[in-house]
Amino acid sequence: MSIAPEQQPAAPPEPSGRAVDLAVRVAGGVVVVWAGVLAAVLDLLFATWAWEVVKGRPGAAGKALVGISLAVGGIVAVVMLTVLVSWFAHLAVGTRWAAALAALPWFVVIVAGGFRTVEGDLALSGDNVLGLGLIVAGAITFAVLGFRQMVVPPPGR
Repeated sequence: MSIAPEQQPAAPPEPSGRAVDLAVRVAGGVVVVWAGVLAAVLDLLFATWAWEVVKGRPGAAGKALVGISLAVGGIVAVVMLTVLVSWFAHLAVGTRWAAALAALPWFVVIVAGGFRTVEGDLALSGDNVLGLGLIVAGAITFAVLGFRQMVVPPPGR
């Protein structure tokens, strides 16, 4: 027979502690939304710049080499940036759906990049193969990370 002392149930957190926690999570959510917007803008800027570099190269071999290297580097960068933003979202907000806070503004900015402005500017054109690849890589990464956060049980169960 063990004579271990009975453990008392954990006391609920104080109301002021809950308010601070909620404020930190809301602030983290706002930062995550802006990080999603910034990630999309950076993706669009890189895609537009890289496509102009590829189009400006003389010769087929030069275009192919530069295009492949920029595409591979860009896709790796987009996947890493998306993973970083999703990880920060989960850490800052602390919920399973936190990746959606970054993914939704990312998709909105990417879609807006495909429409012409009043001045006629277009961030992402249909012939920009690098940009389309970056969009697909970012969308798939957000989808996989969001799905993974939804199906993996939270730690401590």
